[in-house]
Amino acid sequence: MKAFIINKYSKKGSLLSADMPMPKLKDNDILVEVYAAGINLLDSKIKSGEFKLILPYKLPLILGHDAAGVVVQAGKNVKKFKIGDQVYARPSDHRIGTFAEFIAIDEKDAALKPKNLSMEEAASIPLTALTAWQVLIEKAQVKAGQKVFIQAGSGGVGTIAIQLAKHLGAVTASTASANSFDLLKDLGADIIIDYQNSDFENILSDYDVVLNSQDQKTLEKSLKILKPGGKLISISGPPTPDFANEIGASWFIKMILSLISSGTHKKAKNKNVDYSFLFMKADGQQLSEIAALIEAGIIKPVIDKIFPFDKTNEALSHVESGRTKGKVVVKIK
Repeated sequence: MKAFIINKYSKKGSLLSADMPMPKLKDNDILVEVYAAGINLLDSKIKSGEFKLILPYKLPLILGHDAAGVVVQAGKNVKKFKIGDQVYARPSDHRIGTFAEFIAIDEKDAALKPKNLSMEEAASIPLTALTAWQVLIEKAQVKAGQKVFIQAGSGGVGTIAIQLAKHLGAVTASTASANSFDLLKDLGADIIIDYQNSDFENILSDYDVVLNSQDQKTLEKSLKILKPGGKLISISGPPTPDFANEIGASWFIKMILSLISSGTHKKAKNKNVDYSFLFMKADGQQLSEIAALIEAGIIKPVIDKIFPFDKTNEALSHVESGRTKGKVVVKIK
């Protein structure tokens, strides 16, 4: 099968188009013929080696974390799906590889594709929607009337998180450039700040939750807008020892992450704010619940651009540019 791979970690190197062996199916796996794959900044970070300490992949590696497609084979223990089902998924870590014509996915990590979405639209959803769900519902437990600040509202995670926060009844603030204001208003943002001309920390105050997706400087500014007891949840780091425990990392990795995050923890503690890091997990049940919200018209995908499969490198470069609104997708079939 055709796939896009890396043979070594490199910031500047391109993905290589290669013929790879078909995936081996385990008893709980479905074999999915991939029709479309979403592109995420995570793919770029893995390519550059940024996560090799906490996600030690064997090379060569097929990249790609989002897929929509059709079940063409099922392992002997599979109960949720049958051949011909249209599904979407974020495969679990160490089983990624959606930049390919086929992928084997554990059935617990997949869900039936929302009926009202195309394959390309469905492929844009899993990683970003699961991230938003796990930040806002699992970690923050957002309640109606709370105030939530979502950075970079026009990005892949931001566009979904704004809609989910609005559905939960939160007052939602976000940052964006002026040309994205109409999009964010349409998604339900109550307060939109032009990050090019204004400092959000001088405008917002007494917030319950911040979803941080930016750099360390922005994270520290975010501490200033949270009320005592508020929650700062970062998806861009620094990772914490708690995260190391979750992934079963060695004592050495725990020590490194403790050192990396100690400054942030100290500043958060001084402000009586809870700081945590989230690296989203694959979860088919949550994808089923997200699909129900999509079919009810509560969450809608935002697609920036669709590339053909042979232009996967161009698609990844487009995501790396930081100028996308919503998600970038490659159409494989």
